[in-house]
Amino acid sequence: MEKDRNSFILRLLSTLFVILAINFFLPRVMPGDPFTTISSDEIGEEIIVMTEEQRLYYLNYYGLDRPLHEQLLVYMKNLMTGNLGRSIYYKMPVSDVIMLHLPWTILIVASATVISTVSGVFLGTLSAKNRKNGSDRIMMTCMIAFAEIPPFLLGLILLLVFSVHLRLFPLAGAVTPFADYNAPLEQAWDIMYHAFLPVVTLSLTQLTGVYLLTRNTLITVTTKDYIRTARAKGLGEKTVWIRHALRNALLPVVTRTGFMIGIMMGGVVLVENVFSYPGIGMTLRSAVICRDYPLIQGILLVTAVSILVCNLLVDKIYGKLDPRVAT
Repeated sequence: MEKDRNSFILRLLSTLFVILAINFFLPRVMPGDPFTTISSDEIGEEIIVMTEEQRLYYLNYYGLDRPLHEQLLVYMKNLMTGNLGRSIYYKMPVSDVIMLHLPWTILIVASATVISTVSGVFLGTLSAKNRKNGSDRIMMTCMIAFAEIPPFLLGLILLLVFSVHLRLFPLAGAVTPFADYNAPLEQAWDIMYHAFLPVVTLSLTQLTGVYLLTRNTLITVTTKDYIRTARAKGLGEKTVWIRHALRNALLPVVTRTGFMIGIMMGGVVLVENVFSYPGIGMTLRSAVICRDYPLIQGILLVTAVSILVCNLLVDKIYGKLDPRVAT
């Protein structure tokens, strides 16, 4: 047990070190630097041309003229104190920029995870129970069709249909500009109203995976001996499906949820930019355009650590559902 725990800690630290190294080197392999691309018409700003003296001054000020190994040591040292650096573009601490935008991303990713998981399990169970009927084939065809649509394209379709043509939802933003709320419930409703389409987009892109996993696992589980034994005892069909078949089929779904969060954190960059939603994905796009190294590093680090934490939680939940795999 102690050996397994030490091995797990070693793997975790190794993964974290690789993440830190990638976070540091990835922004620096991009062409240009923050002071040749700090203002661009791509983000709605006028192009500002710096003299070479000004550029060299700012490179020295932010320590970007030092050798890479010295920059890496400074980066690691700052991380030890919880210092993610200062955003070059926003002119404020990276941690403040992230905390300003991260809650919006957490809102839509958490909502989409719950909706896609619950809906996928429900539809997968329904499809498995009716696998010999035409409804199963129709449902599977629709699910596979959704899976083939990229998140940004699905988001554009929903935006054009429900925001442009039907005008049922806003085109952009997370709240109504300059809104004066009379009660917290009114503000919560406005936030949900703006988050609806991004959440639906993320949910639909992940729904098929949960649906197919639940359906196929249930079909396999229902052929096991303990299911036949449960039926032989005279248990009702509803009890057999819920207490015996579905409970065992949920184990791989829990594992899938951990991977799904990671996939969503990648897809949220595209979805937030489609809906101009002010989350961490849209902030990352601005940081990449501006070559804002500290902000890119901070966002990638927070995203990677969040995914690691989610996977650890999934492992713990899996252990509770199936004590045989608990460590």
